[in-house]
Amino acid sequence: MTISRRNLLGTAAAVAVAVKTARAQKPASAANGPLAISSANGIKAVAKAVDLMSRGADPLDAAIAGVNLVEDDPNDMTVGYGGVPNEEGIVQLDASCMHGPTARAGAVASLEGCKNPSKIAKLVMETTDHVLLVGPGARHFATMNGYPVENLLTEKARKVWLYWKQNLSDKDKWLEPDPDHLDPDVRAFIDEFGWDEFRKPQRGGTIHLSAVTPRGDIAGCTTTSGLFFKMPGRVGDSPIIGAGCFTDNDVGSAGSTGRGEANILVSGGHLAVEMMRQGKHPKDACIEVLKRIAATTRERRLLTKAGRPNFGITFYAVSKNREYGSASMYGLGDTGKPRRFAVADAAGARLEECAHLFERLELK
Repeated sequence: MTISRRNLLGTAAAVAVAVKTARAQKPASAANGPLAISSANGIKAVAKAVDLMSRGADPLDAAIAGVNLVEDDPNDMTVGYGGVPNEEGIVQLDASCMHGPTARAGAVASLEGCKNPSKIAKLVMETTDHVLLVGPGARHFATMNGYPVENLLTEKARKVWLYWKQNLSDKDKWLEPDPDHLDPDVRAFIDEFGWDEFRKPQRGGTIHLSAVTPRGDIAGCTTTSGLFFKMPGRVGDSPIIGAGCFTDNDVGSAGSTGRGEANILVSGGHLAVEMMRQGKHPKDACIEVLKRIAATTRERRLLTKAGRPNFGITFYAVSKNREYGSASMYGLGDTGKPRRFAVADAAGARLEECAHLFERLELK
């Protein structure tokens, strides 16, 4: 059979159109797949969440399974097992979760002896008429649900806490350790978190994870061991619905890491979602929350000489149509490198650079 020039050109054009269409459909397919976003320590967590959602998992089940990887890791000293203890040497954990399809939420605060507070928060949501349980009540609830009391203070965290305690004052009964002969675990901890003055910590750690399924259902979860060496009973923004975590299935989900007290005062998670409801991109919504925090931070002790907040805080947000973004108060971290966040979708899990309100924290 012979093919005319016209038919040949027509066939070539059809092939070109088919290829072009296939290329256009590939990113559309990825855009309609599952997506998860989190703080940078959640690179494995977002990968886990996306894998589970791609196999039909509920977004909250996927989000909690993801953050469980971090809670279970004793090498991450900001969350769950191995988290830095409070000033009395006791690990107290906080967590919250919110399920978009049912508009329900659960949270626990100052929970002791359970490395997965995110699981207990979900149980609060599913099995009680409450949203938040705290302290001994949260611990009793965990016991009732079959969670035994665990020792969460790892040897590394114990040594770090003891070194901190020994350096609190030169007038107490503790002898200050020789700085030239630090325990390797203590030295590694100081190097990792980049403190100029170990005896004046202002650091903590958290993981927030928001997830969207292929159907567009959304969930969020935030879990933390809180501020390093915090006062017993101190609760930051992580277990506060509307602050450390907020999800609206019609709009999106958002959460934060960093100075919880600043976030609580503006209900940052809720504010970010409301900004997205008004049409802002998730990244821009995060920036707007940071602007609000900067404008409402007025105590002199919390300001630099330039009048900017002297602390860090980062927000993470994802919309129902799978746009995502993150923004931090300052673009450069303590190591001088750009702050990053984790995201996973059909293209895989990766770290991307956060947007920021200010370039660098300058205390001088």
